[in-house]
Amino acid sequence: MSWFQVADSAPFGTGELPYGIYSGPGRPPQVGVAVGDQVIDLAGMWRDSGRDPAVFESPSLNAFLAQGASVWAQTRRLLQSALSEPSGRALLQPHLLPMRQVQLHLPIEVADYVDFYASADHAANVGRIFRPDGDPLTPNWSHMPIGYHGRAGTVVVSDSDVIRPQGQVKTAGDPSPSFGPSRKLDLEAELGWVVGVGSTPGHPVPVEAFNDHVFGVVILNDWSARDIQAWEYVPLGPFLGKSFATSISAWVLPLEALADATVEPPPRLTDLLPYLAIPSSGYDIDIAVEINGHRVSTCPYGRMYYTPAQMMAHLTVNGAQLRTGDLYGSGTISGPAPEQRGSLLELSWNGSQPIDVGSDNTRTFLEDGDEVVLRAVSRGPAGARLGEVRGTIRPCLTS
Repeated sequence: MSWFQVADSAPFGTGELPYGIYSGPGRPPQVGVAVGDQVIDLAGMWRDSGRDPAVFESPSLNAFLAQGASVWAQTRRLLQSALSEPSGRALLQPHLLPMRQVQLHLPIEVADYVDFYASADHAANVGRIFRPDGDPLTPNWSHMPIGYHGRAGTVVVSDSDVIRPQGQVKTAGDPSPSFGPSRKLDLEAELGWVVGVGSTPGHPVPVEAFNDHVFGVVILNDWSARDIQAWEYVPLGPFLGKSFATSISAWVLPLEALADATVEPPPRLTDLLPYLAIPSSGYDIDIAVEINGHRVSTCPYGRMYYTPAQMMAHLTVNGAQLRTGDLYGSGTISGPAPEQRGSLLELSWNGSQPIDVGSDNTRTFLEDGDEVVLRAVSRGPAGARLGEVRGTIRPCLTS
């Protein structure tokens, strides 16, 4: 029983304790932990308790993340103790700030960004859209997690506007490509896994080491310009159709907060090679997708074919190193039902089936002024909340 009371409307309870970067009047960006609708000033709390506050006085989480799993666990235990024991009230209460009074910033200095394609339902839907007479899944898909390297410099924090990208587009009926704003701007409901402890170049990181290296998870929206992507992606994959913006939630939820939400991944379509076949867990998390306040889908992460540990192992199997602040996305999260699809590409079936977004409005792809909000909650007994990521589409910039 905690002395700290949480309103039902608060974004977090006392069990999540996610980390982020906040600033406020007279306070430069620094590390905080969210509880209820408050932010804990960790540097101040550590200083008053005679501990070194240095890692919490940083404008990113990276210094703390690099400390490793034992420090992460110890810090969480200290916070839980301060929230649950009466003696902790005097220590913690002076360092609580109302969330409405602070500004939230990008929580990590992103080292590298990789995005995967780990949902069988999503991959099959995309295959049916673009290869209606062929196998929905490409031959390699069931053997390894497919991914691409994104652009770390365009990862932005929730509430950042998304400027409509411009680029080359060409349809089958066009004699040559044209240049202009994307007309098929899309969302992608994902989770992003945040690396805390790096690895040594040339040394693959095995599935079993996931908890030693990965600190936690954010909600991620991998905005996509489908028309730019369609013209550019052969033969090297996504580039400008993806690299203009990727939004992540302001709070990073520690893996420990999801300990009660682990699930077995779906049955394998084929035998995996030994480095991927080691048992690992997925997470039973639902991601709700809203456009202009109207829910259009709820996406089940628990159905993802590849686990975050498998994605980490594949990411490093060639000897590539992990670095503190690495971010890797799950890829679009979709389920088997139409209302479980995590992108407008699937929901509107590439624009052929407009979807209801409320107030007698429909969409095939995003329009200027649309606000997209993704919210996530685990389906474990504690119902851990992951927060939200939101972004509003703004018109393209012209020279």
